[in-house]
Amino acid sequence: MTDPLLPGDPAALGSVRLLGRLGAGGMGRVYLGRTTGGRLVAVKTVHAHLAAEPHFRERFRREAAAARAVTGAHTAAVLDADPASPVPWLATAYLPGVTLRRAVAAAGPLTVPVVRSLGAALAEALTSIHGAGLVHRDLKPSNVLVTAEGPRVIDFGIARALGDQGITAAGDIVGTPGFIAPEQITGNSPVTEAADVFALGAVLAFAATGRNPFGDGTVAILLYRAVHEEPGLDDVPGELRGLIAGCLNKEPGQRPSVGRRAGADGRSRVAAVVARGAVAKPGTGRRGGPRQGRGPAARAHRRGSHEGGDGPGAPPRSRPLRPGTARRAAP
Repeated sequence: MTDPLLPGDPAALGSVRLLGRLGAGGMGRVYLGRTTGGRLVAVKTVHAHLAAEPHFRERFRREAAAARAVTGAHTAAVLDADPASPVPWLATAYLPGVTLRRAVAAAGPLTVPVVRSLGAALAEALTSIHGAGLVHRDLKPSNVLVTAEGPRVIDFGIARALGDQGITAAGDIVGTPGFIAPEQITGNSPVTEAADVFALGAVLAFAATGRNPFGDGTVAILLYRAVHEEPGLDDVPGELRGLIAGCLNKEPGQRPSVGRRAGADGRSRVAAVVARGAVAKPGTGRRGGPRQGRGPAARAHRRGSHEGGDGPGAPPRSRPLRPGTARRAAP
């Protein structure tokens, strides 16, 4: 859903004319824009206090340039960026769809085959992102769009530019409590691709249960639980519990990786594990094409979303559909 521009919003950024507001997040505001060639784009701007941070613009420039090299099928292509602008910004392809958080809020937890398919797609997206030398650092349900062509990961190539530590000197968290990895919180070990695997496990747990694996609470409580307590996985279906628990291991080196082939260390890889289940895309029914749903999830999908909304203060979940009313994906 797009909101009108407000007084004080820029009319254009670079050659992109802004059409409305799509949402906001920890980094800044997100606008819907149109290029001179007529292409719709999502334009993400940077908060003034981040733009004023020493070395931020140089890190932003490097990471934006690297993000352009990400070409995976399950990511949103980075099209342009201007780190030197008074308001630094980055433009990605606009993808009509609904965030995973809204999809689950509207229709309830996903079935096991659909969670498996979602996991395989997200593992492919992370493989593409990591292959470009990036760590997402903020994978969460509102950074996953469910589109007619399958799930897409958005907002990559930015979170790493926000700083090298999980918490800045001012105490700002880089990442979302409830999905952030322990090492991003404590700073006891480098933040590597394994941090994204931890977040992937939390996202899949949410998709399967409709709840955050570390529960609800204040920022401090969620950070403490991520570091010191085990996630609540009792409601995760047994077929998925082992994979998700492995992703949520406190030790980065003990988590599975996301590549296609088995690693030399013998650790199982996420894509291979989840691929053992169904291959239907989230939001599809019978094999052969997108399901043309009529329920709340389908209506939300048609509206589209590039919004935030995870962690403390996120909107509560809508009441799930009654048993037997949710459509199921074909195995």
